[in-house]
Amino acid sequence: MLAVFDGTVAPSPEGLRQPGAAGDGSAAGLAGRFREARPDAVTVDLGGSGTMAYSSRDQSPLLPRLFGAVDDIFCIFQGTIENVAVLKQQYGLSKGTNEVNIVIEAYRTLRDRGPYPADQVVRDISGKFAFVLYDCSTKSIFMAADSDGNVPFYWGVDTNGQLVVSDDPEIVKAACGKSSAPFPKGFFFTTSGGLRSYEHPMNEVKPVPRVDSKGEVCGTTYTVDEKAKKDASIPRVGSAADWSSQY
Repeated sequence: MLAVFDGTVAPSPEGLRQPGAAGDGSAAGLAGRFREARPDAVTVDLGGSGTMAYSSRDQSPLLPRLFGAVDDIFCIFQGTIENVAVLKQQYGLSKGTNEVNIVIEAYRTLRDRGPYPADQVVRDISGKFAFVLYDCSTKSIFMAADSDGNVPFYWGVDTNGQLVVSDDPEIVKAACGKSSAPFPKGFFFTTSGGLRSYEHPMNEVKPVPRVDSKGEVCGTTYTVDEKAKKDASIPRVGSAADWSSQY
């Protein structure tokens, strides 16, 4: 999988971009190189917001990739959901619904004033998974990884401030150099709320520099700051407001 997002729809969290740590590739040409290496790839041009690309080539049979689109919401999902039946019932979905459709419907429920906060929506998903979703109507992204990091999932920031996401670390490293890292386990990221832990949603998140064997910084990981709590108050909004932006 591959997703490249403009910094306006995917503002990178503090610390992910390392000063002077540019890669030797350009994120703008990543989709083209992705297609060249994977002739079966499906790509979606998101206009000025970015690009998404999907291929089933060389996928693990235990962690398959899926791609889906509903009402201008595009999603790439990798892995498996263990409680599919429960989530189908929860969101009123048909028997033939797969994992990527569940994620899209969960996001739509959240966006359209659903009863749960974003952390609860992700926490309700049991299994081995990583996904990235883009909503054309709101120009928003939503992505997450399971709490054990079972699915390879990496992200980084290129020299143009674009966020690059892929299950292939070499793709991200080529575009972002040392401004790349594994996506943190048990976290989710949204355009409006940034990076959050869905296991500890009321705690702040702090960057932790990754250091290689030579003592050089090679990206940033993130952890929950146990001493810092978020403001628990939720501002009241009108019925026409985007409820999910509060999370």
